[in-house]
Amino acid sequence: MTPEEALDRGLTELALPLPQDARRALSAYVALLAKWNRVHNLTAIHEPLEMMKQHVLDSLAVLPHLPLSGEASVADIGSGGGLPGIPLALARPQWLVTLNEAAQKKAAFLRQAKIELQLKNLEVHEGRVEHWHPAAPFDLAISRAFADLDRFIGACRHLVAPGGWIAAMKGPREASREGCSSVALRVPFLDAERHLLLCKVA
Repeated sequence: MTPEEALDRGLTELALPLPQDARRALSAYVALLAKWNRVHNLTAIHEPLEMMKQHVLDSLAVLPHLPLSGEASVADIGSGGGLPGIPLALARPQWLVTLNEAAQKKAAFLRQAKIELQLKNLEVHEGRVEHWHPAAPFDLAISRAFADLDRFIGACRHLVAPGGWIAAMKGPREASREGCSSVALRVPFLDAERHLLLCKVA
């Protein structure tokens, strides 16, 4: 199976129709991630097929559950190699997605990906999230990188507009907390338990 075949099958399973240009861009993103990964160690996964399954489709699996409609602003906190932010930006061109990353080499990759993938709806902010004060608050902040929900909420609550959302992509079910709900995710090709925790900002 090629990465492109895995993407097509995964999108069918997710009932997530994407145009061909978005599919081509997702494949180009995986190729770029694999190329940079050989030098900069952006992810522990090295094979493009596994990147497509474990990174791209895992990121796209949250789309049906994110409480956003129409134009929206999204912050991807601790984006690393651009996950989930770049797949979300490619799948939802009407969203403005900003990738936050503190590591210089990873931020350099994110800026290069923005250029090569011609992502006009993508921005990159290099620096620690606690010290980030954007000009306007976001509708939603999301992360795959934070292990601790309380720390994640505390670090990025100031980025989200009142009535907006904080979304944490998690593995095995984590005890929810007041104001948060847990959604079970079905990720194509993956047997691992995945959940999306959604917390509304007062």
